[in-house]
Amino acid sequence: MLRLPFAMHIPDGFLAPDVAAVLAVVAIVVVAYALRVSDRTLDEARVPLLGVLAAFIFAAQMLNFPVAGGTSGHFLGATLAAVLLGPWLACLVMAVVISVQAFAFADGGVSALGANIVNMGMLGALFAGFAIAAGMKVLPQTRGAYLGIVGVVAWTAVMLGATATSAELAVSGTVPLGTALPAMLGVHCFIGLGEAAITVVAVSAVLATRPDLIAVVPPELSGAPAAAGATA
Repeated sequence: MLRLPFAMHIPDGFLAPDVAAVLAVVAIVVVAYALRVSDRTLDEARVPLLGVLAAFIFAAQMLNFPVAGGTSGHFLGATLAAVLLGPWLACLVMAVVISVQAFAFADGGVSALGANIVNMGMLGALFAGFAIAAGMKVLPQTRGAYLGIVGVVAWTAVMLGATATSAELAVSGTVPLGTALPAMLGVHCFIGLGEAAITVVAVSAVLATRPDLIAVVPPELSGAPAAAGATA
């Protein structure tokens, strides 16, 4: 993403200890609940997809694309994970990807790991999974409407993560909210467009070839119950 302090990968030393601790607890609780839900609902046929999707998101995050002001962004993948796996499994996949980045590649601080998991993974995955399912209850049950809401949700998920990061930096006393929020949202609105485009292309390809792999999708598009992966 951006060079700090205006990035979603927060390094060590940018969050107050109490803020980092609270977010670490939140991440642990959500991961524990996601494990519980997954243990109860996971279809064994979907297990190989977990590793493949985690590897894809990890690799895709290594590719940067230019945005405004000479900065660059990268794919996050939370919305794609939610669409293919449902929100709770997506939380687990994103937590694994972000943890490997922190411990193996020093991409994001270990002390800020909870915050990075919440901001870049959990907020987006949970929002995307439930928002798409809810949106398709009122939108036309068509492929175009579905891909449209996937794109909008993917963009919004990026903005949600950027907003949370700004608030955490502000509460920690690192950067005033009046400085952090406009800067973060101003750049991430462009990053979100890239996220939306990549997500829509990927979901469209899966719909065309293996619609059965999609967990959050209208019945008319997959022949399965809507939002199958969005249940708790």
